[in-house]
Amino acid sequence: TAAVTLAPVAQSSEYVATIKSRRSATMVPRVSGLLTKILVRSGDHVKERQPLMEIDPRQQQAMVDSLRATERQKKALYDYNTVEVERQRKLVEAGVTSRSVFDQENQAYENAKADYEAAGESRKTQEQLLDYYIIRAPFDGVVGDIPVHVGDFVSPNSSATPLTTVDENRDLEAYIYVPTERSSEVRTGLDVDLTDNSGKVLEKTKIDFISPEVDSTLQGILVKAPVHSGSNILRNAQMVKARIIWSTKQMAVVPVLAVSRQGGQSFVFVAKQQNGHFMAVQTAVTLGDTVGNTYSITSGLNVGDRVIVSGTQFLVNGMPVMLMGG
Repeated sequence: TAAVTLAPVAQSSEYVATIKSRRSATMVPRVSGLLTKILVRSGDHVKERQPLMEIDPRQQQAMVDSLRATERQKKALYDYNTVEVERQRKLVEAGVTSRSVFDQENQAYENAKADYEAAGESRKTQEQLLDYYIIRAPFDGVVGDIPVHVGDFVSPNSSATPLTTVDENRDLEAYIYVPTERSSEVRTGLDVDLTDNSGKVLEKTKIDFISPEVDSTLQGILVKAPVHSGSNILRNAQMVKARIIWSTKQMAVVPVLAVSRQGGQSFVFVAKQQNGHFMAVQTAVTLGDTVGNTYSITSGLNVGDRVIVSGTQFLVNGMPVMLMGG
């Protein structure tokens, strides 16, 4: 037998949580064209500025080449006028030509200079646009799904399909929606256990954010808890279970081996003394959460009761028993 004792038991609720990265980017094209190269695969780890995809740049490259040729032409005219205006200045100073001739040449120089500078700025603008034809990683991260294919026409249209995502698998958070009926109990600092489907605790954390608004779709309040486990355990967009611990209180606990079930009801056998002898009395109990190898009991037992933990499969209600220990 084992005596019913008191132990601290967490009062908790379990919800589904989604792991999200604080740094996640959806890659969309900033120019239109045919997708000619996909240089990565889903799940690849990429570095900042690493090329991910390429859009056909030939038309834009031709425009840049044309502007470069125009810039060279403007540069030649500018260089010529630079020499010419200096020559006219010397002739004016020597009294060979009039001031008006020099002013005309100086005006031609200023025009050539402005044309050359404008051509240079046009070329830089189009070269910058040319860089948009290469899709690069905005930061170190992991490539997500790639729904597009080589040969697809892509564009910056708001309804267009995103090219892929890049997620930094650090600075993760657990997004948990708590039902509105428990809104008065939610507060920052509450302990949260993140578990897998088998109940294994993946990380212990605490609530550090509570949304001031109710999500109208889910009728819940968004709370967040930081995740520090790293990429080996938890990943962006992963679904896990989150157990929010509201409080801890002393409750009666019994060994798991003492509990049996019949027809959906839980029972234990309590060793009770009558006329100097012990007998097994089948007692219905209401189970709470498990604590290690014990069940917490919300009703049905009192502290000090002795429950039978061995041979329970052979017992029937009222059977005489002999205590062997505990």
